[in-house]
Parts: sequence; C-alpha cells; structure tokens
Amino acid sequence: MENQRDKVADDPPSDLPHLDKLHSPMGNLPSLSGLTELQDCVSNLSLAHEITVNKYFCFKVENPPKDRITEIVHQAFWDTLQEQLSSDPPNYKHTIFLLQQIKSSLQSLLLPRHIRLRSQMDEVLDMQLIQQEVSHGALDVHKLAAYIINTMASLCAPVRDPQVRALMDLEDPVELLREIYRVLGLMNTDMLNFTVQCLRPHLLQHAAQYERSQFQKILDKQPASLDNTKLWLQAAAAEEKSSVKDSPVSATAVLNRAYMHLLSWDQQDQMYPETVVMDRTRLDSLGQKIQMLVLEATVLLLTNVQCGDAVFSHQGFISKLRRSIAALLEGSHTREADLKEALLGLGQSVLQQVNEALSNLGGSALPQESQDLLKGQISELWKHNNPVRTLIGERVQGFLQAMLQGSPTKRSPELPSPLRLLSAELAELGTAFGRIVHFNQKVFGPFYAPVLRKQLFQPGEAETGEDLN
Repeated sequence: MENQRDKVADDPPSDLPHLDKLHSPMGNLPSLSGLTELQDCVSNLSLAHEITVNKYFCFKVENPPKDRITEIVHQAFWDTLQEQLSSDPPNYKHTIFLLQQIKSSLQSLLLPRHIRLRSQMDEVLDMQLIQQEVSHGALDVHKLAAYIINTMASLCAPVRDPQVRALMDLEDPVELLREIYRVLGLMNTDMLNFTVQCLRPHLLQHAAQYERSQFQKILDKQPASLDNTKLWLQAAAAEEKSSVKDSPVSATAVLNRAYMHLLSWDQQDQMYPETVVMDRTRLDSLGQKIQMLVLEATVLLLTNVQCGDAVFSHQGFISKLRRSIAALLEGSHTREADLKEALLGLGQSVLQQVNEALSNLGGSALPQESQDLLKGQISELWKHNNPVRTLIGERVQGFLQAMLQGSPTKRSPELPSPLRLLSAELAELGTAFGRIVHFNQKVFGPFYAPVLRKQLFQPGEAETGEDLN
C-alpha cells in the first residue's frame, strides 16, 4: 500500500494548523525540507531504528497539541474562521485554505486504483471553481462538506466509522470543518501506521546494513561522533584487563562489560556513547527495573533468613509479600529520599505480614529483637554499598552476562536462590537486554573493532580472531 504525505500548493495562513503534526516516542517528526543533510541522516537513522526495534511503534496525532503556543495558534485560526464566516458578507479566505488542505489530505489516502475517485475529487473540490463561487456569493460549504464526509466514509478504517458518521449531525460550519479536519488527521495517521507495519518486515531484513550506512554518513560529516563511544570502550577494556590480570583479554568480554555499564549509567552523565544513544530510554528503563528486582530479591532473602522456611512455604505468603514490595517500591528509584521513605514503610509492612503468617501457623509473633533487626536491615537497603544488596546485584549481573554470551533465544542460565522466585521477570528483562545488545553489536561492530584492537593488541600482535561484525 502506498502512502503520500500532504502537499499544499500555496502557503496557508500562519495560524493554520497542519494535519501532519505527528509525534512518535522520539518526539515530533520534523519536516526535513529545511534541515541539513547531517540532520537528515540522524532523523532517518532514528526513525528506522525505532521502527525496527519497537514493534509497537506508531505515529500519533497531537490532539490537543502539547505545546501551549501551538494550541493558542490553532485556536486563533478557528476563532478567525468563525469571525470570517459570521461577517456580512462572509469572508472565505481561511475556508478556502482549509478546503485545499482537506483535499490534499484526502488525496493522500487514495491508492493507485482509485482513478475514478481521484477524478471526481478534482472535479468537486476544484479550487478555481470554489474561488469563482466565492466571488459570486454561491459557495455552499455544507454541500462540499457532505461530499467530503461521504468520501471519508469510503476511505476510512472501520475503527473510524463512528467518528465519520458523527460528522453528519453537525450543522455549525466552523464546528463541522474543525471536526472534519480532526478526523482526517486520524485517518492520515492510520494510513501512515499501516504503511509502517507493511514496510517493517522489509526493514527488518536490511535494518543493520541501513543503520550502519547512515551512521557512516554521520561519521563522515562529523568525525567526533565516536568520541564518547571510544571513551566508553576504553574504560571497559581497562576494567577487563585489571580483572583478568595476566590472562588474554577477550574483545567480546570487553563489549559485554561495556554494555552492562549502560544499565547503571548516571543520568547526569552527558558522555553517553553515540552508538547506543537511540536505545538509551530502553536501557535506562531496563536498568531501573533490574534495580527494583535486586531490591525485591534482597528483601525476600532478608525476610527468609529472619522468619524461616516455615513462613516462606506458607501458602500465598510469597506472592502477597511480592505484591507489597512492588507496590511500596514503585516510583522510588528516581530520588534517594523517596527510596529511604519507601523502605521504612516496606519494613513495617513485611513485619506485619510475617507476624500474620506466624499467627496463621499457630505460632507466636517474631521476637522483638528479630523484628528490629529485619526492619533495620530493610531500611538500610537504600545504600548502594549495602553488602546484601551488593551480593544480589552481583548475582544478577552474572546472570545477565551469562545471557549475553549466547543467543538471546538460548535457555537462560540457572539462577541462585532467592532469585529463582523472580526468574520469570529476570529472564524477560535479560532477553530484552540481549536483543538490544546483539542488534547494536551487529550494526556497530565494524566501528567497535578498530577501537578494541587498539586497546587490546600491540601493533603487529596477532588478534584472537573474534568477529564483532
């Protein structure tokens, strides 16, 4: 299916809204006509990458616009249109421009086989004829609107049928044109998203090659575009050399260590590697979820140690405790003060559930000394160097690194207790992380290879033969 973007022959009034104001998870899709060739490469690369890695990617119409200034400009247009149509005799300046945009929008929905419909549209929405009707005071806005609505009904997706039918009940010309305009924006977005989904299988086949070529264009025009990436890989290489001492250093191990750093990247650090920046939002989100899993596993371990297996094996105890931990820690990862407060409340909740379970088992409450100890241990988990939290974090890191060593579709490595309780969630996060890493390495391996060669081998020294491409 082919899709055409709206084109208007003449410049519309400055306050006229545009139907193609779309936004994606990366922000507004810019008009490329006024951008430099370098910006074109960046935009194309970002859009192609998002379509490739995000199967839920879609464009959306800003309705209402998020930008307050844009909202004011749009409202000014409709207010002006109301004034023009209410004047005596009516002024149709904005109406003509609006009809022209509506015609262009309808044309963008047509397929090559719609020859007859295209011809009919050119005849009914003949802008020169409409201008003549305006000059003779014979323009019938409602008649044109009826044709437009019927055409929309024949072209729209089934999901838009109720909105198109609702247009037929509108009588006020300004409200009618405004709603036609709004629904057409939705229809154009439907067409664009359908086209993206149709193209996605083709993009997936050529995504790595395309992204690599686009990045090479960026690098040719801006050689400094690898500076942060080089620093990122150099730091990982130095750490890997230090950890293995006299043993040979694997380029793959260096890369995996570098990727692991991205899960705990300081939000204030602006030196993010350029080759991974398109996935930063996804990686930051994964890192936050992993930190929450580490905290959850740590609380489960501490609770198990203090209350024993009898309570832990009590029916429904673990699932209820996990729900409480997740609910109380939700949103606490952004500020240290929030995490401290959440952990204080969590400690109290854990004690309450432990004592309830002991009571149901016919036992007495946990000794006060044990209660104070457990509550204190949980409240101290906000510290990044907390020994128990550090231990669980290292186990999680080991699990993720083990997943990176093979294909993301291979069986997950065995998990130690208490992480087995969180195995499904951790495996899901590890798989998502692995997909990002393996695709990134496939695209940017040729750019990483010379940096790693320089770090790991002396001039003339034999290489290990690892393929990063």
